[in-house]
Amino acid sequence: MGLLLAFVAGAGSAAGQGKPDAPKPKTPPDSQPADSNAQQDDNPKRILGIIPNFQTKNDIPAERKPMTVREKYALAWHQSVDISAHFGDAFQAALQQASDGQPHYGQGWGPYAQRFGAAEADQVTSAFFIFGFLPHVLHDDPRFFRKAKGSPWYRVRYAATRTVITRTDSGNPTFNTPQVLGQLLQQSISTAYYPEQDRTVGRVFQNWGTNLAYNSAYNVLKEFYPDFLRIVFHKRPNSAPGK
Repeated sequence: MGLLLAFVAGAGSAAGQGKPDAPKPKTPPDSQPADSNAQQDDNPKRILGIIPNFQTKNDIPAERKPMTVREKYALAWHQSVDISAHFGDAFQAALQQASDGQPHYGQGWGPYAQRFGAAEADQVTSAFFIFGFLPHVLHDDPRFFRKAKGSPWYRVRYAATRTVITRTDSGNPTFNTPQVLGQLLQQSISTAYYPEQDRTVGRVFQNWGTNLAYNSAYNVLKEFYPDFLRIVFHKRPNSAPGK
């Protein structure tokens, strides 16, 4: 049997001599190597290892594909239950405890647990409105699209204004109703579990404004954080393992 196979192989080799080489198959478009100059998504899913950053994408055509309804609610779910969100809420409660924020809670482990529970509830309700429900019904895109290019001032201004400007699913700029109204709805709901003295209309609007300002600062952090990693840790964008 082995001799027969060797004979057939030799005959095939001989028959093939004198014939032009068969054309090499073309590489399918999907398997073409990526352009080395193309901007890649270098946004970590967590900032400093604890702050959720699932909604940040680079502002390039490949990342602008509209989200499905399911993807919007999945984003809201991840913003609510990811372990980094819980660490962030615990850290926020600790800062409030240290600075005696919302002093009607008081001090001690019991008031800290109340602050933490309130932060957890705020996280769930805000994520539902900002990333899920309102983007769904309004056909808005809840993601933050990072410019990554341009002057520092231009990027700061762009990132900070994304609190009030977002995009529709079709890519057109629009007022960021999910963020602005979503934060207000969340603060209104929070009156159900905040201390009685903090349930006034004035306190609701005060916290609402604070959260919008915080979101603008957070957007600036998301805009520049990959640059920070690259400069401080010499981390290359989306580098392949082993490189």
